[in-house]
Amino acid sequence: MPRTALLLAALALTGCGSDPPAEEPARGWRVKDGFVRAPDGRRAILRGANLAGGHKASPYFSFHQPADYVALREHWGMSSIRFLVLWAGVEPEKGQYDEAYLDELALRVGWARDAGLSVVLDMHQDVYGEGFAKGGGDGAPRWTCDEANYQAFTPAAQWFFNYLDPAVQACVDGFYASDELQEHYIEAWRRVAARLADNDAVVGFDPMNEPHWGSSTMAAFEETKLQPFYEKLVPAVREVAPGWLAFLEPGASRNLGSPTGLTPFPFAGVVYAPHSYNAAAEQGNGFDPAARAALIKNIESLAEEARALDAALWIGEYGGTSSSPGITEYMDASYDGFAAVAAASVYWAYDANSGGYGMLNDDQSPKPVLEDVLIRPAPVFVAGDPLSWDFDAVTRVFTLSWHADAAVKAPTLVSVPTRVYPAGVVVTCDGCSTEQSAGLLSITAPPKGDPALVQLAPKP
Repeated sequence: MPRTALLLAALALTGCGSDPPAEEPARGWRVKDGFVRAPDGRRAILRGANLAGGHKASPYFSFHQPADYVALREHWGMSSIRFLVLWAGVEPEKGQYDEAYLDELALRVGWARDAGLSVVLDMHQDVYGEGFAKGGGDGAPRWTCDEANYQAFTPAAQWFFNYLDPAVQACVDGFYASDELQEHYIEAWRRVAARLADNDAVVGFDPMNEPHWGSSTMAAFEETKLQPFYEKLVPAVREVAPGWLAFLEPGASRNLGSPTGLTPFPFAGVVYAPHSYNAAAEQGNGFDPAARAALIKNIESLAEEARALDAALWIGEYGGTSSSPGITEYMDASYDGFAAVAAASVYWAYDANSGGYGMLNDDQSPKPVLEDVLIRPAPVFVAGDPLSWDFDAVTRVFTLSWHADAAVKAPTLVSVPTRVYPAGVVVTCDGCSTEQSAGLLSITAPPKGDPALVQLAPKP
């Protein structure tokens, strides 16, 4: 779920060094030089949508059927999903794993594969877990915390303030203090991995959505609790799914603008996975276009943090209430910020709610206001290191620049949505070779020069 402006003024975060990364994951997907690389060596820009907020409550899946996965690629021009998995769905009772849930999970991730979508699995949580459902809680099964905490809880007017409740903090603190609970969480992930390790659409896993600090100081949480937890969890999951990349989120305090305190990890295949939201918009006030520069500057800071971690950058959530003032300017600024640093990004969310963040109306028809800002050209795979891209929504001119990699023989692919280019595109480049098909431009030979530069414009 979207969130920013969680609660308090942020404190500076600190961290400590760690050993150099070990060998790359065993399968073909890897991270190198700041980018996710596909098995054929191309840099993969995992632009997509979260699927979906409707997974947060039992039965932990939403309305989506195979055609909805296909529409995400063919209509929306996206290439990936962040698929929400719930601990409460995997292990509803202590030590009891729901095989029917895991079967359905495997079925639906199979639909994504069949639709040509890449998948990042996200073990989602908000406000700790289901015991706090009346305050927006989801994620951890009820048995993981003392019932007295659930009974003592009084929901706040805005869901994110529920993290200040002592009962919620007690459950969060209890999780990080308990080796037993952490082992249950890791085993839940291992059960998921066992079902999906052979599905080659799965690129990796996001261990926990927006990890919260509980009653710890924000500065200490990442160093003393979150980083050690990741360093225990990731190798354990990779025993079952050795090729999965680890999409690691900073603490939820990063949503306040505070730099992450995470430090380089002792394993390879790391993707830095923060979220990008505007605080005022998150509180229901709409987006002030004057905040554009600050939003883009924060995205630049996220890119710097990814480089410091020797990681790729993947914005696991961004989005806005479609009915709020400034939604077009908000999404324009987000697209431009991600494009300027060549970052992958995943919209929140592929849900059906007419007034909210969902890409669809209540009747599951696309929202035109979001079609206008989300259906845009973007690279899918780049045969080299992408530098940036740019799209002018008025002229519909798209520009992509990259350092070509002669060792990569597969073509650069660009999504060119029919909604943007109904008659096709005119390609301008210096000596490149291209092929066009429905919704895609294949650059089979790169332009001359370094950086390589390609410009697309609407065909008259």
